[in-house]
Amino acid sequence: MSSSMSSPSRPPSYLAVLRTPHACRVFGAALIGRLSYGIVFLSLILTLTDATGSYGVAGAVMALFGLAISLLSPLRAGLIDRYGIRRTLPLMAAVYALSLTCLAVATWRPGTPGMWLVVLTVAAGACAPPLGPVMRALWSELLPDRSLLQRAYSLDTVAEELLFVTGPLLAGLLAVLAVPAAGVAASAALVLVGTLALVSSPTVRATGSFPAGDGAVGEGSLRADDGAVGEGASRTGDDPGDGWGGGPYEGADVGTDVGRGGGADPAPVSSRGRRTRKAAGPGSGLIIQPVLVSGGVGLCLGALGLLMVVFAERQHQPAAVAWVEAALSAGSALGGLAYGARSWRAPGQVRLPLLAVALGLALVVAGLSPDLYVLAVTVGVAGLFVAPALTTAYLLADEFAVPENRVRASAWVNTAFNTGASAGTAAVGMLVESLPLTLCFVIAAVPPLLSAATTPRRLRRRVTTPPLER
Repeated sequence: MSSSMSSPSRPPSYLAVLRTPHACRVFGAALIGRLSYGIVFLSLILTLTDATGSYGVAGAVMALFGLAISLLSPLRAGLIDRYGIRRTLPLMAAVYALSLTCLAVATWRPGTPGMWLVVLTVAAGACAPPLGPVMRALWSELLPDRSLLQRAYSLDTVAEELLFVTGPLLAGLLAVLAVPAAGVAASAALVLVGTLALVSSPTVRATGSFPAGDGAVGEGSLRADDGAVGEGASRTGDDPGDGWGGGPYEGADVGTDVGRGGGADPAPVSSRGRRTRKAAGPGSGLIIQPVLVSGGVGLCLGALGLLMVVFAERQHQPAAVAWVEAALSAGSALGGLAYGARSWRAPGQVRLPLLAVALGLALVVAGLSPDLYVLAVTVGVAGLFVAPALTTAYLLADEFAVPENRVRASAWVNTAFNTGASAGTAAVGMLVESLPLTLCFVIAAVPPLLSAATTPRRLRRRVTTPPLER
């Protein structure tokens, strides 16, 4: 790394991330594939509704599709961790694209039996390639500098947010210019092209596969057998810090060999310049916090999506909900970019619950909004904490996952968020008819507010107790 990229006085920029060799090619390929997921949901809803003539049937099939994608994501990610990107990802993408193509052909005109639609839709969901977790694992391969990695994850999260804003617009355009099934076919083509471009990139050809095969695990992890700590971890044995706040990456010279994590000895440096983790096994439980907090954020946002619709309808302006949703997305994008652009001295295990609590408090304030204009502003403020929270959750999952489980760890965070979002929508849907809307906003804010309890006790004391005078 050049001195301009590692100097604490000049934090590395997003341009430094994109100038990393092969980063643009890999990132661009992953974005092409992930755009498929931004398009496919609306396209499938419109396609299945046209084919069956029933919103109920279309909704039920889409629920199965969403469950297959979310719940089986850790399993698919585990296959990638075990067998490598080049062996597994093209096969998943091929089955996913073939299922969607068959579905598009079958529904181009009405009359296809409902059972075929269910089989093809669930097959597509079950084999959807986890391009997001794979890309985050590749960022770790490309960027051994953790300050650059934070910016890469922020950029990745914001880009994914924008894909899920532009994707439905493209799906609607294809439905107008052709038929809804054209969006399904386009989704199949995008995921296939993006995946093939990804696996043929020099980065993937060089690394070949993620499995480490030697039991090494990443920096900041505890040793499962005797509580020994790596760089940046707590010396207590049960409350490890994370590599960004406790090690040399933030608030110190990047690239120094000794962290500040309570006097821990530096971990050995691998051939790629990254520290290797010593012995933590898959059952170390260090990714529980990011999974729990991500699930709480998902619950909150799933509930918020429905609450915004109800609020707009009660204001007799149902179409205006699009502007409120746009404010949420814009706030998330701005917050993610601002968050990733600076260095943080507090450990990620402290920052993550604080970001979630800030999101919950903003949601409580949003529930007091007298009109849609105020709601849009307060929801935009809440959005400022969404991308930073998810970015930190993914960073922690990567930090504490053993290399052979790196993709799976990211997939668990993603699954927790998606499952939480579905559960939040369903729960608020049952409450909104019988409770005041303001109280529903408060209830939706409870899961992220409870995230404060996930801060490890040792880190909580470290942050709240002032240092003694020497």
